[in-house]
Amino acid sequence: MTPALLAITLLIGITLCYAAVCAASPFGNCRKCRGFGFATTTDRKGRLKRGKPCRRCDATGKRIRIGRWLFNRAARIHHDGTR
Repeated sequence: MTPALLAITLLIGITLCYAAVCAASPFGNCRKCRGFGFATTTDRKGRLKRGKPCRRCDATGKRIRIGRWLFNRAARIHHDGTR
């Protein structure tokens, strides 16, 4: 097996696995708040305390995955174009 063919099959395999993850679980943890829904801060004594709600995920802790977002956008364009 040539290295180019091996690289192509590896990339196709990774793409199919990511598509399966996006189909099974379309929402992932927010990268900013790590799924908590709020930023963790420390007080003056160094103890953790709850901070402000996360603006990126609207305090839900979940965000839509990039692959699922692209699929939704393509499906919407296709639906609008074939009406």
